[in-house]
Amino acid sequence: MKNKEYSFSELLKKESFFLLIKPDDNIYSNNSIRNSFFEELENLVKLGLKNIEISWSNKENWLDFVSYIKITYPKINLGSASIVNKQSIEDSLKIGLNFSMMKFWDKDLFIYAKSNNYLLIPGIKNLKDLEEAINLNCNIIKIYPIKSKDSSINILNYKKIDFIAAGGLSINDVKTYKSLGYKAIVIGDKSIKNKKFDPKIHEWLKNN
Repeated sequence: MKNKEYSFSELLKKESFFLLIKPDDNIYSNNSIRNSFFEELENLVKLGLKNIEISWSNKENWLDFVSYIKITYPKINLGSASIVNKQSIEDSLKIGLNFSMMKFWDKDLFIYAKSNNYLLIPGIKNLKDLEEAINLNCNIIKIYPIKSKDSSINILNYKKIDFIAAGGLSINDVKTYKSLGYKAIVIGDKSIKNKKFDPKIHEWLKNN
């Protein structure tokens, strides 16, 4: 587990954001929508996109969809998001994903992932949960939702922890949150503009 955390931390030194993809059912059933999505994704990967996470779903098609991305882009740091139960961990392990992120702090789920030598990053917004996670040797933490975190949390007090900001952020927020001490941000809903990836993400990748 230490090696996985170290590799992930090293990657955070080079990469500034995670692209969170939330597939809707159309992407599984409509070939045109699916093909269009993969064309766009291909363009982003060619421009240098390194971190992708896909919202977990218990639909059988989810496994095939994420497995395809894993096989097609073996060098991508690929993970799952919105992890809520043991099945979501097991599905992620089955595909061979590099990491997963929880929406919120779930101590039992974190311990379960750890027992399977799997990197699970919690979403935390209050001090009590943060301290509990750190006591369990959690070294990579997502602050979510970032805009409603406890004011008592000062991430600069935790020098050995890698913090990621998430919740309502866009590519325009990278610079701000990096300056505040976050290693990276997650871009979810705001990654999509008019059903396509935000053109500003393309611009950012071209220029960085």
